[in-house]
Amino acid sequence: MTTVAVIGCTHAGTFAAQSILREHPDWTVHVFERNDTLSFLSCGIALWVGDNVSDPAKMFYSSPETLGNFGATMHMRTDVLSVDVAAKTLRAKDLETGEETDYSFDKLVVTTGSKPVVPPIPGIDSDRVMLCKNWEHGQAIKRRARNAKSVVVVGAGYIGAELAEQLSLAGVKVTLVDAAERVLANNFDGAITAQVEKAFISHGVRLALDQKATAFEETEDGIAVVTDKGRYEGDFAILAIGFLPATDLLSGQVDMLPNGAIVVDEYMRASVPDVFAAGDAATVFFNPSGRYDYIPLATNAVRQGLLVGRNIEKATRAYMGTQATSAVQLYDLSLAASGLTFEGARRRCIELCQTELTENYRPDFMVSTTPVTCILTWDPVTFEVKGGQFLSKADISGAANVVSMAIQSHYTVEDLANVDFLFQPNFDKPIYYVGAVAMKAASQARKA
Repeated sequence: MTTVAVIGCTHAGTFAAQSILREHPDWTVHVFERNDTLSFLSCGIALWVGDNVSDPAKMFYSSPETLGNFGATMHMRTDVLSVDVAAKTLRAKDLETGEETDYSFDKLVVTTGSKPVVPPIPGIDSDRVMLCKNWEHGQAIKRRARNAKSVVVVGAGYIGAELAEQLSLAGVKVTLVDAAERVLANNFDGAITAQVEKAFISHGVRLALDQKATAFEETEDGIAVVTDKGRYEGDFAILAIGFLPATDLLSGQVDMLPNGAIVVDEYMRASVPDVFAAGDAATVFFNPSGRYDYIPLATNAVRQGLLVGRNIEKATRAYMGTQATSAVQLYDLSLAASGLTFEGARRRCIELCQTELTENYRPDFMVSTTPVTCILTWDPVTFEVKGGQFLSKADISGAANVVSMAIQSHYTVEDLANVDFLFQPNFDKPIYYVGAVAMKAASQARKA
């Protein structure tokens, strides 16, 4: 009988364990998780802080009992201390009893996820500097935010931006700090982020951009975030500057990127036989760039986890890659994106063209309509679509899914311009705005 060890059980681990047992119900699957919960949807923390969650218990979509009913042998509150890939053994510690036990496995699945980036700067270990990653972090932020009058959020990516938005709506004085010159700089280009910054300012959020945090200093009533350009005080601070793979257990035993992400092929296989990895611990193939990359998203983790079960005995189903499709709601603005931004391509030394278009999302004869800002990036040689970004007060989130499929299918801007999109005045104009920006891009491409 084959024995599988699954280390870590959030998104990738949960779906990997289920998929393995679905494909091989007679196998023995040991799941090791250091926490007492699993499958926590951390993307809901900001919404929970802002009292937009009906019941925090619903932020878990599975449980140890559910996986146990699937047939998994669950080891909750168990910390894996070491792994010997060559010997196919691991040592784990029961965090309740302190007992350490050795286990053998035939196949290893590494779904250890990611950890928050915590740079070694003075004062960062203060209990007034909070992280935002797991259930415990969410509970702590929720408690602190209840009576807070001021907060400094360090990091203006998705997590930091959402926290700043929700806290400001709750009447908290928020300062948002980031080393980049723009909010959401890794997700959207300037034509969109400029509108988001105006929304933050109009809601009283102080933006401290283009400055790097250099120290945290406790004050009598809270914490001060010191940057290379200023000093900002709050009752507490939240650090949200990114994530790194939590893969120290496998260091030196399998191929990794410099940041520690385990390199996997299209079947989720690591560089050593019988070792698989998925989710935030692993690389993904980023279709817009045609390269392996590190993109920690729950959507990637779920799809990769599901593929572990399909491929753990033999290569059956290849990973189709990712476009890093995502969306966020900030105040009354909906933002959605897929693929490469113009600036993101430049950082990767990839030359792209960019087409922008702003027009109302539905006909002017409607009682109400509102503009949508569209940005399409495309290859200047092949004219293939490489990315799309959208912002509006209307719900334009579906546009990112359209662009995602276009990228994955290697559509040119001309192809996208000629897709059969629906027209109905409640939803769009005779020429859907995705098609409209693609038409503009196709016209530019023909003149190139």
